[in-house]
Amino acid sequence: MSVLARSVGSSTVGPTRSAPVRSASRSRAQGARRRRPTGASEDHRDSQSGGRLAVLDLLRLCGAGAVLGHAYLFSGYAEVKSTLGFALPGAVFRYGYLGADLFFLISGFVVLRTAWNRTPGSFLRSRITRIVPAYWVVLSLTAVVSVLFGAGRYPVSGLQYVANLTLLNPLVNQPNIDPGYWTLFAEVRFYLIIAILLFFVATPRRVGIVAWSWLGLTAIYETGLLPTQVDLLLNTRYSHYFIAGMALAMIHRFGPSRSWLALIALCQLNALYRGVQYAEILGERYRAEIHGGVVAGLIALMFWLLLAVALNLTPATAGRRLGGLAAATYPLSLIHGQLGFIVFQRLGDRFNKYLLLVGTTLAMVLTAYLIQRIFERPLSRQGRHR
Repeated sequence: MSVLARSVGSSTVGPTRSAPVRSASRSRAQGARRRRPTGASEDHRDSQSGGRLAVLDLLRLCGAGAVLGHAYLFSGYAEVKSTLGFALPGAVFRYGYLGADLFFLISGFVVLRTAWNRTPGSFLRSRITRIVPAYWVVLSLTAVVSVLFGAGRYPVSGLQYVANLTLLNPLVNQPNIDPGYWTLFAEVRFYLIIAILLFFVATPRRVGIVAWSWLGLTAIYETGLLPTQVDLLLNTRYSHYFIAGMALAMIHRFGPSRSWLALIALCQLNALYRGVQYAEILGERYRAEIHGGVVAGLIALMFWLLLAVALNLTPATAGRRLGGLAAATYPLSLIHGQLGFIVFQRLGDRFNKYLLLVGTTLAMVLTAYLIQRIFERPLSRQGRHR
């Protein structure tokens, strides 16, 4: 029985009306589930449910481009992983790491929307079939290429590979085969919180309790009053994005309220605080100036854009092809880093660096698209139909 059906049934007065209302609500909920589109992945279906949500696909593409540009044009050269330096583009894309922050904000919004009225088992199944097949393919490809062509710079052990397969390798102190996989551990912890919420049946009130409690515990942790172990679940470095995304999902479904808007405002303040703080750390690591004001402006822009989407203020656009490309941003975010650097190292002295950059980028995009079409999409459909 859906959450909305329960609320309708409980509000009916008198024993003679409650049962029919509950029965009708159950029938409508079951009918809605039967009519749910099955031809696309959950994230792609978000873009098809209304033109305004195609903006999320556009933002996914922007985020993926920012992360890839940050790696190829700035951080790879700064960390001596790449032999190719790009002065002017690198100055712009030094802020591209914020694309990961944008992904987390979108994830909080999209995942709660797709999880609504689901059981914990159904939700976890859909998430596993959504992220694991593509991840295993990319992981295996990266491991093989690193061993065969990495010239010893990217060693991979059997234990490390097996630990990476579980997505929980940070718990056993095994490094990611590609450093870019770090985002998956953050996502997995968010999925666990959503599954716990679904176990008690998601309602606006319970979502509010979870979201406010999570933000409160994040604030307490940041003061140093909680042991570091609790951060394994709280994920305080990025929790504000997931929490704000949840609030945005509630606004999109039920309309704005003071509580949701206040929650988003506080999450934005914490994101600004942590973002400017982290910009200083990155500046020292890369020996480059990363302006806190630019970082703050970009973070604020992310929140405002997603709030506009939640309030249905964004223009309607055709989202079918855009959604297909956006679905490939997930494998692209996993595959571009280490493989791209290996290409740069082996071919950097043989080709013009701009041609090599464009060719490598296109190769990574094509590979990610094929992985999404061949592995991720068919298996994610099977996971939904079980």
